[in-house]
Amino acid sequence: MNSIERHVNHELEAIEIDLLLEGIYRYYGFDFRNYAVPFLNRRIWNRVRAENVSSISGLQEKIFHDPSVMKRLVYDFSINVTEMFRDPSFFFSFRTKIVPLLRDCSAIRIWHAGCSTGEEVYSMAILLHEEGLYEKTRIYATDINENVLKHAQAGEFPLQRMQLYTRNYLAAGGIRSFSEYYTAKNENAIFHPFLMKNVVFAQHNLATDRSFNEFHVIICRNVMIYFNKMLQNRVHHLLHESLSLSGILALGSKEGIKFTSIANSYEEVDSFEKVYRKIK
Repeated sequence: MNSIERHVNHELEAIEIDLLLEGIYRYYGFDFRNYAVPFLNRRIWNRVRAENVSSISGLQEKIFHDPSVMKRLVYDFSINVTEMFRDPSFFFSFRTKIVPLLRDCSAIRIWHAGCSTGEEVYSMAILLHEEGLYEKTRIYATDINENVLKHAQAGEFPLQRMQLYTRNYLAAGGIRSFSEYYTAKNENAIFHPFLMKNVVFAQHNLATDRSFNEFHVIICRNVMIYFNKMLQNRVHHLLHESLSLSGILALGSKEGIKFTSIANSYEEVDSFEKVYRKIK
């Protein structure tokens, strides 16, 4: 294939992707139009191969005539890389620097945006329980993907991962035996129901949906790295609007607010862990 043919194919692919995403938005209401192009390319072509079609246009036809294919594509677009006490240093920082700021609150509202299958939500519930704050906390855990939310609500995770999760828990400042929080059943670890009693799982699309409450803490880690600059800015404004004055915003290690239009609305609490406090 010569350079002209490669250019034509690249342009055709870009048109097909644009048409696919526009059609999905207009027909299903999911807006992926401002996700990062390399991310979209990989996930769409993976779904093309999985559905045994030869082109993006062929995938589009299946998506519009078979909602189950659309569900699978939404799952592909979901970012489901997670684990309990992921990045233990973040949870240690939260325990030592943020928990003291929350002790005087009569009631605490936390939004975990992009919660995936829920491992980090249960991690936060455990941390707050150990710090004596869980009883007065309500955690709102949201994700675009209803299937991963069902998984999260079940509170069951592979038993083989508990060794890693135990190491993470201890590195995050855990003060008890991690095995106290779950029971083993067959190949799964089932976490105790009390960790779920103050958690509300709900579907929410950061690209299109609005703020639904005012929060003392918003955790949105490793989600916006898959968005383009336009969508990142939109989500930053949504999170800022949803955060109470002096509220805490926690982002992922590769994310930040430095180049956003609302950077001066925050002060750093932990520059390494990308934790900020809203000051205006």
